Amino acid sequence: MSGIQDFEMTAIDGSALSLGAYQNKVLLLVNVASKCGLTPQYAGLQQLHDQYADQGFSVIGLPCNQFGGQEPGSEAEIVEFCQSKYSVDFPMTAKIEVNGAGRHPLYDALAGDSASFPGDITWNFEKFLIGKDGQVVQRFGPKTAPDDGELAAAIEAALAA
Repeated sequence: MSGIQDFEMTAIDGSALSLGAYQNKVLLLVNVASKCGLTPQYAGLQQLHDQYADQGFSVIGLPCNQFGGQEPGSEAEIVEFCQSKYSVDFPMTAKIEVNGAGRHPLYDALAGDSASFPGDITWNFEKFLIGKDGQVVQRFGPKTAPDDGELAAAIEAALAA
């Protein structure tokens, strides 16, 4: 089975973002949106990113407009919002689709029929913890806050593995 590091994405600034650059790192992939009731999770995601970055961890935000049209802005508007309101500096991709016919291949690997944790993405801020080997370790629902103890414990276990 191929790992997440095999995927090539487009960064939010239009440049290439190879997930291969994160080989042997622990990742938290999160579909994000700027106009959602869960948008304040950006602050906690940035805090997680800062807390564990020096141990080989990164959050990657994947903006998606599929849930209630809650990410309607352009990539530039998303960057401006995230930086000015939440001081986000973790990597983000260009907008993608996480469900349906236009689903990005990354999300087929994360949540498709043959995935470790299959099933459509339910809402903004669903989280996938990726181990150093590029495999999905755990899936967390949208309402799992970034400061949730179970999430922190899973990140720490993945970093220690």
